[in-house]
Amino acid sequence: MVLLVRHGLTAGTGKVLTGRTPGIPLDDRGRDQASALAARLACVPLDAIVTSPLERCRQTADAIASARNGHPVAVAEDEQLAEVRYGDWTGKPLRRLAKEPLWRVVQAHPSAARFPGPDGESMPDMQHRAVRAVREWNARLGADAVYLVCSHGDVIKSLIADSLGMHLDLFQRIQVDPCSLTVIRYTPLRPFLLRMNDTGGAVSGLVRPARQDQPAAGLRGRSGDGDAVIGGGAGG
Repeated sequence: MVLLVRHGLTAGTGKVLTGRTPGIPLDDRGRDQASALAARLACVPLDAIVTSPLERCRQTADAIASARNGHPVAVAEDEQLAEVRYGDWTGKPLRRLAKEPLWRVVQAHPSAARFPGPDGESMPDMQHRAVRAVREWNARLGADAVYLVCSHGDVIKSLIADSLGMHLDLFQRIQVDPCSLTVIRYTPLRPFLLRMNDTGGAVSGLVRPARQDQPAAGLRGRSGDGDAVIGGGAGG
């Protein structure tokens, strides 16, 4: 069984395509996220912790390794689990990249996307190396192993898509938040996705905000038959 963890937040998360830029650490929010996840996982014995070599992943993995609740485990690095090689896009603001023609390909047809520049990688190549890495660790650790992999959003999304038998062109439908937990159990027959994008937080983020043209909940008008208007829409 593999526990997939995306690294915590950095100062550039959601603003810049950091890629493989060296020296990008977790910020205060990311460190808090990593500590919280480490505490949640402290009671889960792990046979190994494997991480992308990039600093933000290594810091997240080290935080988890330091809170083992009497079950110490070393952290191993695996280059195959590193971030996508975004080539010439690396370090560019996301707003700027969103105007590039390739952006639409990445969003709608990622299996055809290769990032520009001599070190740019294709999305299928990224998925192949990530799946290969997990399969190799499965074989190395054995069928009964429980281990953790700390990697990056697109890498984890590609592993989820593979576990579901989903074409890579559909993987943008998957969301993997910073410091989220995804769990896949591998068997000789097929993988089973047990948990996805679990951040262990409250459910307040699932509540639809009130529309500006509607009164707040509890102050809405009543229907003609005297019954209160329920929720914000049918079938909510």
